Amino acid sequence: MIARLSGKLAESTADSAVIDVNGVGYLVLASSRTLDAIGPAGGDVLLLTELQVREDSMTLFGFGTAGEREAFRALTSVQGVGGRVALAILSVLGPDELSRAVSTGDKAMIARANGVGPKLAQRIANELAGKLGAPGLAGATGSPAPRAGAAADALSALANLGFKPAEASAAVAAAQDELGADAGLDALVRLALRKAAK
Repeated sequence: MIARLSGKLAESTADSAVIDVNGVGYLVLASSRTLDAIGPAGGDVLLLTELQVREDSMTLFGFGTAGEREAFRALTSVQGVGGRVALAILSVLGPDELSRAVSTGDKAMIARANGVGPKLAQRIANELAGKLGAPGLAGATGSPAPRAGAAADALSALANLGFKPAEASAAVAAAQDELGADAGLDALVRLALRKAAK
């Protein structure tokens, strides 16, 4: 299982990017929100990933935040929603907006995505009700759910230093994964800055 990629952005298209990791180019499908956030070719990128293995293919999907990856996993658990449809939905609705649409049963909002008709939108709203968390909570907004107050403070610190939300979220999540839930704010910010700078 490939959980994340850290490297340089070699190229990007409307729905994918090639991340160069030590000379190996990984083709990653991603939402337009994530592709907009990763910046121009040649820049450093850290993406959380989800690998889908099918009988005839292996597809790597990339996300700027843990919240977006969780929303993707929830969406692809719904019958009739494949990876590309889930990305189309996440291109139109952020994780928080998706959570709000599901909790209010707003199938018209979900159906704004390419490839999602009214019946599929209704199925998504019905099957994901109560599974995405309340809108506005950290896990649903697209930021990694802070396991400690230090993570939220570190996220804020990186944002104040000018990092894009997707970059800051991914760097803090990676730093916290490495240091553990009990990491202090100073250590978390230092490691997150190193990860964001790679």
